[in-house]
Amino acid sequence: MGQYTVSTRKNVRILLVGDAGVGKTSLILSLVSEEYPEEVPPRAEEITIPANVTPEQVPTSIVDFSSVEQTEETLGLEINKAHVVCIVYAVDDDDSLDRITSHWLPFIRSKCNASVDGDAETEPETEAAGECLRKPIVLVGNKVDLIDYSTMDSVLAIMEDFPEIESCVECSAKTLHNISEMFYYAQKAVLHPTSPLYMMEDQELTPACKKSLVRIFKICDIDGDNLLNDYELNLFQRRCFNTPLQPQILDEVKAVIQKNVPDGIYNDAVTLKGFLFLHCLFIQRGRNETTWAVLRRFGYNDQLEMCQEYLRPPLKIPPGSSTELSHRGQQFLIAVFERYDRDGDGALSPEEHKMLFSVCPASPWSYSTDIRKSCPINDNGWVTLHGWLCRWTLMTLIDVVKTMEYLAYLGFNVHENDSQLAAIHVTRERRIDLAKRQSSRSVYKCHVIGPNGSGKTGLCRGFLVDDMQKLIGKEFKTNVVHCINSVQVYGQEKHLILRDIDVRHALDPLQPQEVNCDVACLVYDSSNPRSFEYVARIYIKYYAESKIPVMIVGTKCDMDERRQDYLMQPAEFCDKYKLLPPHLFSLKTNKKELYTKLATMAAFPRFQAAWILFYKHRLVQLWESA
Repeated sequence: MGQYTVSTRKNVRILLVGDAGVGKTSLILSLVSEEYPEEVPPRAEEITIPANVTPEQVPTSIVDFSSVEQTEETLGLEINKAHVVCIVYAVDDDDSLDRITSHWLPFIRSKCNASVDGDAETEPETEAAGECLRKPIVLVGNKVDLIDYSTMDSVLAIMEDFPEIESCVECSAKTLHNISEMFYYAQKAVLHPTSPLYMMEDQELTPACKKSLVRIFKICDIDGDNLLNDYELNLFQRRCFNTPLQPQILDEVKAVIQKNVPDGIYNDAVTLKGFLFLHCLFIQRGRNETTWAVLRRFGYNDQLEMCQEYLRPPLKIPPGSSTELSHRGQQFLIAVFERYDRDGDGALSPEEHKMLFSVCPASPWSYSTDIRKSCPINDNGWVTLHGWLCRWTLMTLIDVVKTMEYLAYLGFNVHENDSQLAAIHVTRERRIDLAKRQSSRSVYKCHVIGPNGSGKTGLCRGFLVDDMQKLIGKEFKTNVVHCINSVQVYGQEKHLILRDIDVRHALDPLQPQEVNCDVACLVYDSSNPRSFEYVARIYIKYYAESKIPVMIVGTKCDMDERRQDYLMQPAEFCDKYKLLPPHLFSLKTNKKELYTKLATMAAFPRFQAAWILFYKHRLVQLWESA
């Protein structure tokens, strides 16, 4: 996946400014014709160099400025349209060198500030307001053929006072010395800028750069020991630069780190301090492109933010289809879980869970409320590997974009050398399932609907625990909408998601998203004579004419069953509408066949005969066991 190792910028616009007579126009003409022009016009016309002849494969426009032909207002507009400004001075003219600090740099800063304040117009592709404050600058000393000394010492002193200066170069339009290099540095200042990475004033990485590199280090630390060993460094090298790291080069790199950062190497492996120092060294030596290649490979854009294209690759989901984790997605998440399960107890403690998501902006869910009440956990209340996969399965079905984002944050793209699309399986359309009377899906959504007090929340939570009797008498204060676990349907593992539909008022209509599902579970309290009427009305209004399978469940069957105040009793109602007989459920009985039955109905839509056979088969089994 090399598409993120280059800048996403579509073009580069270079503006040359400087005092009259320093040779701005000659530099442009010498580059284009590869020879020194005998006659030089006051200003060269704007030229565009095609992408295929530039080192970075990006079209580059070069713009000249002439104080004779253009006004200061025009210059201000050109400065803000440019991506980088080259200030040209004559190495044999001290006045032109002095004017860099007395005129040109303050002038450019003022025009950029005016742009931020809205006083100047900018093109859509110019930098954001915050970036305009520091337009990248390249200092160019022309006419080096006329002297036998260098002005670099003076220029380096200027660079210390003006952080926006990316680089400096001495050249000659007459001898063509360093002409190509000059424009390469200008292009590089745009495509691989220093300012987002490094603070010249403090001689260290910017906070944003350091934060990004820390995340990259953690992702590459496969064994989670806070070190990058030779194997991990080689993987890092291959994934970022598509080439192995030669043993001799690796030893030399470690030696450099050890010499400069004593605790940068530990047990012959690179520490986080050593990793950060290495990138600091690259930048100090002018090799910004190396650090940028790493950052872009891990999804960062020029503002050191994660690219939206990297986080959210386009995924086509036909109407009626759903999204599930693919085998590769599951294997990656298992590997991540095992990496952070430091004590190997098969569960993530709150601290381990926090460490796992430290490479993300935030956790995708609340550990204390959401995950502990929506998927299986152990006796300590910690999410198990099974619960971990369940929770990701839930998020993939209801918010696949969020799943792709967090897979990117966790490093799927780098470790799998593919986009997150490889972690997602898009199922076939539901209409095909209905036509074939069998679903190809492995994840089903069941909406649990019933009046307040019917016990539907207890029914949902009971799906997550081994002993449902532990839930008796509990008050479910946290309103967790979804509960997910796996069940066996004819020997195959299926995930069933129970969505607790919040009934605000008995007369409130259900929204389409509250009705549509793979199977509906309509719940009434068998001990409350007024409970079934709501369920009956819901069925007649929303499901009688639909193709969605429906199961009617009578809860609290451990209590005395009461005759319902409705036209028909539940059994008569089910018989009339050709539904399975009401399933009687109680947390006290600790029987979980209801969940298997619901998953079976979802897996075989429009197969009423199969459900009835299943039900009769279970009755025979229960009769024989009795």
